[in-house]
Amino acid sequence: MKDFINQLEKETRKVDFDSFDISVKELVSMSEDEIIDVAPEYQRQFRWPEENQSKLIESVLLGIPVPSLFMAANKDGSWELIDGVQRLNSLIHFVGNENQLKKFGLSEALKLKDLEVLTEFNNCCFNDLPQSLRLKFLLRPLKVTTLSDKSDMKVRFDLFERLNTGGIKLTDQEIRACVFRGQFNDLLSELAENEDFNAIVNLPAQKQNDGTKEELILKFFAYKDNRQNFEHSVVKFLNDYMAESTKKFNYKKGKNIFEKTFSSLREVLPEGIKRGNRKTTPYNLFEAITIGAADILEEGFALSGDVINWINDEELTNLTSGATNSRPRLLARINYCSERFKKNV
Repeated sequence: MKDFINQLEKETRKVDFDSFDISVKELVSMSEDEIIDVAPEYQRQFRWPEENQSKLIESVLLGIPVPSLFMAANKDGSWELIDGVQRLNSLIHFVGNENQLKKFGLSEALKLKDLEVLTEFNNCCFNDLPQSLRLKFLLRPLKVTTLSDKSDMKVRFDLFERLNTGGIKLTDQEIRACVFRGQFNDLLSELAENEDFNAIVNLPAQKQNDGTKEELILKFFAYKDNRQNFEHSVVKFLNDYMAESTKKFNYKKGKNIFEKTFSSLREVLPEGIKRGNRKTTPYNLFEAITIGAADILEEGFALSGDVINWINDEELTNLTSGATNSRPRLLARINYCSERFKKNV
């Protein structure tokens, strides 16, 4: 019999929340002082048009409740923004001083537009309002819900994902970059700029800056080091590996095998990893080729130069097409590439 109640109670205990009413003035000040941390991965998503920003300001002026800002508490006492980047940045855009605007990449203060209720406020900036209204706006409280630092990082990732409901959705890797910060995440960002990696991996323009590069590098390390523990869920597998690597990772060894693998692959695949006439790199083929190559290089061999002749083989195509998210298929395609790289060495 399924134990609904025990499972629900067990999972509920992993999540701990606090709720606050915080004024606009305090929120802006806390953001400037980095007590509230708006991660770069979220900051660059601030793309609300001025009409939307103006409507939020109108709602706050009118005292209409707006959705809660959602934060996660860190061990050092700071909060990081999970959900509400559009709302928080709109407030900063409206009331921020010159230094605050500059800090958040805003060239000038928001001028209200297209308001349908407070029509007298159209074309006005914050400083155009009477002192009494400015003070009233600054002291308006907004609801803030914080996830306690007692919750583990995997729970935090799940909440980031569930609350990531804005108009511009973050990718899984962008969420990981917000959740699993530290030296390992910095390494992924550093290696994403590696010339050999970028020569080998062909991505469409829209995938150049959305975390896809970093996720491919994460896959490279995760499947190379931990493939025997892969089950079926790629997201969970990568989350688990990144959580562990944030705590412990051999940076010297990892960086060396990464650089050696991609410099060697660039020599034998000067046009990058691709299949047939396709211009972009299939992700499953990337895993097979790169990890198969890394295995051979770690054994002390060089890569055979005939990879261009077998990269389109029917067997490899079958192993990297269709339903591929299983451990046997993963191991089979990596092993296939390892054996082919060994030939003629």
